[in-house]
Amino acid sequence: MSFIMAENQEKVMWPRLVSKKILGERLRSNNNFVADFPSNAESSSLLDISSLSPPSLSENNILNQCKHNFQNYKIFISTWNVGGIAPQDDLDIADWLDTPNNMCDIYVFGFQEIVPLRASYVLGSENSKISMKWNSLIREALNKKIQHCLEKQQYNNKLGRKQKTTEDEKAIFESSIPEGFRCVTSKQMVGISISVWIRSDLRPYVRHPRASCVGCGIMGYLGNKGSVSVRFQLHETSFCFVCSHLASGGREGDEKHRKSDVAEIFSRTSFPRGPSFDLPRKILDHDRVILLGDLNYRISLPEATTRLLVDRKEWNALLENDQLRMELMNGQVFEGWHEGLIKFAPTYKYCLNSNVYFGCVEGQKGGKWRAPAWCDRIIWYGEGLQQRLYTRGESNLSDHRPVKAIFTAQVQVSSTLKGLQKFFLSERFDQRTTKFDQMSSSDKFRCRGRSSF
Repeated sequence: MSFIMAENQEKVMWPRLVSKKILGERLRSNNNFVADFPSNAESSSLLDISSLSPPSLSENNILNQCKHNFQNYKIFISTWNVGGIAPQDDLDIADWLDTPNNMCDIYVFGFQEIVPLRASYVLGSENSKISMKWNSLIREALNKKIQHCLEKQQYNNKLGRKQKTTEDEKAIFESSIPEGFRCVTSKQMVGISISVWIRSDLRPYVRHPRASCVGCGIMGYLGNKGSVSVRFQLHETSFCFVCSHLASGGREGDEKHRKSDVAEIFSRTSFPRGPSFDLPRKILDHDRVILLGDLNYRISLPEATTRLLVDRKEWNALLENDQLRMELMNGQVFEGWHEGLIKFAPTYKYCLNSNVYFGCVEGQKGGKWRAPAWCDRIIWYGEGLQQRLYTRGESNLSDHRPVKAIFTAQVQVSSTLKGLQKFFLSERFDQRTTKFDQMSSSDKFRCRGRSSF
């Protein structure tokens, strides 16, 4: 009798847990995220021209306000399904970032299954310990280059040497920034997590950071599948990064579920319009859009044929039957999207702690039987982005291999803002403010304007 009562009570509790989880995700998806800076910083950019003085309506000023220049920024994108396995404390991802040789301006890290996709994680409160651990490893790896350069400079100064410096080192020495990279946004929904890092000297030009979560999993709403999207504006250009984990399955017709997930993500992801109601609201409204994640698309060939072609490294023959490539060519939900040339082996599914694909070992038992596939992808939408690198890593932490890409992004910079930048960083500004400080001290009052600026 007690067993029947417990079973009935569990049936009653299940829908309550699900509805509570769905409502909770809807209410807080756009509001809470982790960052090195307060979330209300969007309204107080350090070089927000509109806050300095009222705009002049003279013809020359209007023409000057409308002039824009473009600057190129390097963006590093990484996606990795870590299979619910927490990173070890001594995991070094510096090689994956390649920071000593190839420093970028913006780093975007996407993870899937950052926690095991069990009911306690899907229905329970968010467990942020693992994402915090990943962020700690990322911070250490990104700023290792900064520390190395500073130590190198101190060592050369001690010995009285004049060492030739690279462009990256020169920028670091002149910046006097204690940390080279800071977290702008970090957001998690169950197992999907994304964090965005930016050079500290670019932080004053970042505005309106926001996050938006869309669950497409159980009952079409829970967060075991779906997306976490983040957006911000750098200078005058808006960016949106979408970290996704789409429906799994290698059977015929499963790709329709993935297509449905993408349509839901594009439809339901929403950002606030901002105080002036002029900010992009939907994903595709942004100037630069990149989608990354475990998209779970498979190869539409018999498993034996797929494995044979993988053994022969005939990537082109496999890609002709790749479901995502076919979706990109057909358009529909992916109309206007692009992907770089794939020249690396399929990233899924591997035996744990091994470089052997699952199912290739005789007598192997247990686990899901999956043919190799390029599940982990990075694609982009629209203009203004040029891919420089598209490759995979070889870490065997999980049954997926990480994938990374490097882009050059065009960013629109106001000519007025550019002029102010040069002035504030010039010797003329230092001379004027120093003179003003001296005048202020003689009048027996302390000027706090420059420090707050």
